[in-house]
Amino acid sequence: MPKQILFLCTGNYYRSRFAEIVFNALATERGLDWVADSRGLSVGTSLTNVGAISSYALQGLAARRIAPTNHERLPRALQENELQQAQRVIALNRSEHLPMMEKRFPAWASRIEYWHAPDLDKMAAEDALTKIEEEVRALIEKIA
Repeated sequence: MPKQILFLCTGNYYRSRFAEIVFNALATERGLDWVADSRGLSVGTSLTNVGAISSYALQGLAARRIAPTNHERLPRALQENELQQAQRVIALNRSEHLPMMEKRFPAWASRIEYWHAPDLDKMAAEDALTKIEEEVRALIEKIA
């Protein structure tokens, strides 16, 4: 059974979905026994998240020639048992997601890893996606 990594963002619509799909594509290329999934810490609270996945994520994947696998599934909210099952959990933005973790899953807030890929109100989509891709590639190298 493959090891699991879990990517977290706010709505499980843009950043975490992109990270999940990029990680799975690169892990498959490398033959790694890891699989990524993603969840959101505040799913359904944004009126701008329409559909299953952000058009920014889909455009970013297309630009990188990565097939958008599992892109039809709707965003999913994080459950505590998913934290327990994952070997590694990464939230995509510390300043945004640490307070959410402290509120919803306080026992886990300091046990997960935080990256710095802010949402669209703080960083342009392509810049955030490039940052996420760089972090995913570094992670792949680390676990390979």
